[in-house]
Amino acid sequence: MRSKQLMSGILAAALVAAATQLCAQEIGLQLYSLREQFKTDVPGTLARVKSWHITAIEGGGTYGLPMEEYKKLLAQNNLKIVSVGADFQELADDPQKAVEAAKAFGAKYVVCFWIPHNGNEFTFADIQKAVEVFNKAGKVLRENGLSLCYHPHGYEFRPYESGTLFDYLVKNTNRKYFNFEMDVFWVKHPGQDPVALLKKYKKRFLLLHLKDRKPGTPGNQNGNADVETNVVLGTGDVGIAEIMKVAKRQKIKYAFIEDESSRSVEQIPLSLEFLRTQK
Repeated sequence: MRSKQLMSGILAAALVAAATQLCAQEIGLQLYSLREQFKTDVPGTLARVKSWHITAIEGGGTYGLPMEEYKKLLAQNNLKIVSVGADFQELADDPQKAVEAAKAFGAKYVVCFWIPHNGNEFTFADIQKAVEVFNKAGKVLRENGLSLCYHPHGYEFRPYESGTLFDYLVKNTNRKYFNFEMDVFWVKHPGQDPVALLKKYKKRFLLLHLKDRKPGTPGNQNGNADVETNVVLGTGDVGIAEIMKVAKRQKIKYAFIEDESSRSVEQIPLSLEFLRTQK
């Protein structure tokens, strides 16, 4: 009898732990998804985000509003800015500016979305420069209680030695100061496997962008894609369901939906519905 009670207790504890792990991940929204709507109605657009029961957002601008007025709207809609963007050159020249911007919004993460390069050329020299900038800027941000991440766009997966330029970037940056946000579309599009990459570098991806791709879309390693190939999560060829399983096991805390298509307002609720069915 005692052993049965013990086993029941262990099982109950395991179920609670599993449920906690599933609930620990928060689904947010990258506000770029609603860039057209923000042009004409900032209060209404933020209210729409609230209506989707989203509280975590990735943003950075105020859409022309004074900072305090914008922050008041965020508070009214129970929205918290988790991460903000930072320009590569700003990180190179004066990372303290990125610190100040992030703290103004109350964000914890700062994300760089692009490494400057010449047209469709992306070279070893470009990635070496990125290693230098990200290590130095990341140290400054860490000293100010912030985490610096980089969001690849596909050109980083060009071959280098026995791997890719992305592999070089990972291996030559200090994880204490610098990590990554994986946009799963921009890993799939250049011919990589998002699940395999999450497993390969399991503690380097702190954030996710969730974006699915219309089946049959041709990929490239140039960082270019037609935004209208963005489809409802779970209906494309990126493999969102398996990605979410791995991301939850790795305890990636924030996963932001980013839908860049002209149908984002219609598609985001359907994507949320799909994500809420995932176990």
